[in-house]
Amino acid sequence: MIYQVSQQTAADIQASCIVVTLDQSGKLSDAASQLDEASQGFISQRYEQGDISGKLAESLLLPAVAGINAGRVLLVGTGKATLKPASAQKVLTAIATLTSKIRGDIALALTEMATDVLTESWLAEQTAIAYASAQYRFTATKSTTDDDTQTPDSVIWLGSDVDAAFTKGAAIGAGISFAKELANMPPNICTPTWLAENAVTLTQDQALETTILDEDQLAEMGAGAFVSVSKGSSEPGKIIVMQYRGADDPNAAPHMILGKGITFDTGGISLKPGLKMDEMKYDMCGAASVLGTMKAILALKPKVNVLAIVTSAENMPAGNASKPGDVVTSLSGKTIEILNTDAEGRLVLCDALTYGINNYKPASIVDIATLTGACMAALGEVNSGLFTTDEAMAEQLQTAAQYSNDKVWRLPLEEEYQDLIDSNFADIANIGGPLAGATTAACFLSRFTEGTPWAHLDIAGTAWVGGKAKGATGRPVSLLVNYLLNK
Repeated sequence: MIYQVSQQTAADIQASCIVVTLDQSGKLSDAASQLDEASQGFISQRYEQGDISGKLAESLLLPAVAGINAGRVLLVGTGKATLKPASAQKVLTAIATLTSKIRGDIALALTEMATDVLTESWLAEQTAIAYASAQYRFTATKSTTDDDTQTPDSVIWLGSDVDAAFTKGAAIGAGISFAKELANMPPNICTPTWLAENAVTLTQDQALETTILDEDQLAEMGAGAFVSVSKGSSEPGKIIVMQYRGADDPNAAPHMILGKGITFDTGGISLKPGLKMDEMKYDMCGAASVLGTMKAILALKPKVNVLAIVTSAENMPAGNASKPGDVVTSLSGKTIEILNTDAEGRLVLCDALTYGINNYKPASIVDIATLTGACMAALGEVNSGLFTTDEAMAEQLQTAAQYSNDKVWRLPLEEEYQDLIDSNFADIANIGGPLAGATTAACFLSRFTEGTPWAHLDIAGTAWVGGKAKGATGRPVSLLVNYLLNK
């Protein structure tokens, strides 16, 4: 997709389609008014005759209109109130969906949607992300694909110079699509080895250095928590380590992002129910979001050092699989009583936390994981759970979430919850009982952060959608990219 900026007016621009807006009171934007004048009132008549009401994201695609240079006109409603980020995204999503299959040039006259908060640059950035989403299709395992592969030649922004915003949005959009593709892949293909191979493909960019630690290496170095999960599968587990050095000082402490990559989660010996178990291929969405973030970072080349780590394994029942009651020794030396083998994500993550801290001394850490059903129950599919005791980290992540509209909600992590994961037989238990499950999972991880500024994002409710529209969302790639760019 080519993005361009033009100073032409809506009345003058020649394009395959021009997009203009009106609100629920029938008020046309300035660009729509220009088209209305050129068409002798044809545009305003569409509202007056009830063809469109101006409701949020409602649309009406018109064929060639006499007096208007553009081949088609797309009218889109902006509702009745000042646009908020979520509402603006609905409008932009509708526009991208409706115009993503139109050949030629799409002209967007959307500057009147801008406010002090929703700047033109923000709107342009979100437009590029919306077009990437509209054009994404999973076809890797289908024998036939849609023949309708046409896309616009270019998108033309009528307004200020927003080239940089389009570049950023396109990079984030590509990162989100990459994360979706990885997460949507069936688990007989998306194994830890396959995920590592995809990480290595990113290393074709010389700005990235990738190291793969296999299961035998991890066992030898004492990563007993990780191996306790991976050993039950015939697919060997791996930890993927990626270093991007973009800062002026390449040796400056990196900002670490860590993704849970359980490529399939049966629950192990603590076997999950069969209903919807196919969706457990999405238990690697944290890893997918880290890889998608790195794809965007490589496109944007920001001046920041990033350490990206992915913990990848299958959690399977087998004769040699971990059992409830087993005690294992983590890479940190802390012993862990495994009370439930379905609480495996924290076991692979804790050893990666120790490895990253010991070997790279990161300035900060954010881990991202589809960790708990408790977080999904609490926050649904709207907000990811944010856990941290570091106020600066909380502010930085909330700022990035607010800007990207990739929402988070901060959940408690008080010291009093730590008692719930004490064990009679080890230093720590891997579950804390039926209460505060999302918080006790975060408490477990916090014991392996060794004083490094750290935050945990539980994306169990936001990483994918089920039902007829089943698929990965690519969240929280946008949040993570903006968080790292702000560094």
